[in-house]
Amino acid sequence: MRQIEVAQVTQAVKAAAIAANYEPGADLLAALARGAEMEESPSGKEIFRQLLENARIAREERVPMCQDCGLAIIFAEVGQDVHLVGGDFAEAIQEGVRQGYGEGYLRKSLCHPLTRANTGDNTPAVIHTEIVPGDRLKLTIVPKGGGSENMSRLYMLKPAEGLAGVRERVVTTVAEAGPNPCPPIIVGVGIGGTFERAALLAKKSLLRELGQPNPDPELAELERQFLKDVNDLGIGPQGLGGRITALGVHVLMQPCHIASLPVAVNIQCHASRHKEVVL
Repeated sequence: MRQIEVAQVTQAVKAAAIAANYEPGADLLAALARGAEMEESPSGKEIFRQLLENARIAREERVPMCQDCGLAIIFAEVGQDVHLVGGDFAEAIQEGVRQGYGEGYLRKSLCHPLTRANTGDNTPAVIHTEIVPGDRLKLTIVPKGGGSENMSRLYMLKPAEGLAGVRERVVTTVAEAGPNPCPPIIVGVGIGGTFERAALLAKKSLLRELGQPNPDPELAELERQFLKDVNDLGIGPQGLGGRITALGVHVLMQPCHIASLPVAVNIQCHASRHKEVVL
């Protein structure tokens, strides 16, 4: 049994929260560069140029790449041979978010849902914990912006609607979102499971590196089809028209009840921030 002090968790989350907002991933930069080459619209090409320049400034000058520094979502994969000691695991994560958003001068965006009073420190974070084999702890921090999250949707389809129904909902969700989620976007799709599981699958799908093929051939083909459909909408970068509305579509799927067909579409903005740390 391997012991990990929860103080290490706090420090890791703090550093990752800051890095996610300051340091665009190599996969995102490569996707933006590809988009700049493929985009045919002059205004779209200029937007890609500005997005790449914005990413450079964020990385080199250590400032957030977007003013919306997001609600912190943490995916925690806890090895079953790990023993967390020295305090409460969940509170250690919350403290890491608290410190990261404070010391990193990141905007605090969380508020009471009714009074709208700000919580003041961007907590509580949303934590998804999964027990996995091994003696390591993997933490993935995802600062999720409000604009893209607001455009996300969950559908409970009739089973008879099948693939055509899934495809229609994905395209309709993006079409109705238009410029609101700051395209070019990344589209996460969760198919199957239950009401809440489909939504989690959609969000978790966004953790895969942009440009990395889906290991499941069936889902890889769905992603190819969905991406073409979405880009054929012509919404384009920042909604000003063009070929590249989405940089990628990522799909996760699992079996569901015979009477159900849950489908979730979780839209991510062009910033696509996430950082992973392994303890």
